[in-house]
Amino acid sequence: MEDSFEHQVYSANVIEFVTVGREFCAWLEGVETQPRADFISTALKILPLLYLKASMLPKTETMLDDFLEKAVTEEEYELIKDVVQAKMGPFDDYLEVFTADMQRSDLPLTSTVSENMADIYQDVKDFLMSYRTAVTEIMNDALTELNEHFMEHWGQSLVNVLRALHMVYYGAENLDEDEGDDNDRKTGYDDRNTDNWLLSRRQRDFREGTF
Repeated sequence: MEDSFEHQVYSANVIEFVTVGREFCAWLEGVETQPRADFISTALKILPLLYLKASMLPKTETMLDDFLEKAVTEEEYELIKDVVQAKMGPFDDYLEVFTADMQRSDLPLTSTVSENMADIYQDVKDFLMSYRTAVTEIMNDALTELNEHFMEHWGQSLVNVLRALHMVYYGAENLDEDEGDDNDRKTGYDDRNTDNWLLSRRQRDFREGTF
């Protein structure tokens, strides 16, 4: 396979996305060492930049018949999700309002920051690992897939998470991590008092028509 540096995969917009994508993945892989408030603050800055760079990517058509290999394993996906869930603690759940299922449901639907962040990580990391092969055809097809998944899935996941994180960060909530977070994770969801959780309050507002 002969590479051509005139191909769109070498364009400035793709290179810029690769740069931001690497920063995003490296940051998320180190989330365990970050204080909760710092994690949310950084997320509110890097997620909009990631969305912007993704929206500027050139559109390409597939060049290969083979499926691309996936770099992120199920275990790695679950690890990212679990670490973000632990970091967010009681702020992980949020009320979902921008899905097709929500329009057909009579009850509030919930989602989690951790699962959505893991979804975004998986697509971005898979692209980056294919891009680093430096084989134009593989890079091209990885870009095609990234664009499709951005439009169909992870772009919406990103803006949903951004909305939830904004509400938490600027919602006058105490974001300090304490021993209670660890106890909650050990005892399980059903044993926790969720009356004062942000999600619980939003659900009550929704049912009462004040959301």
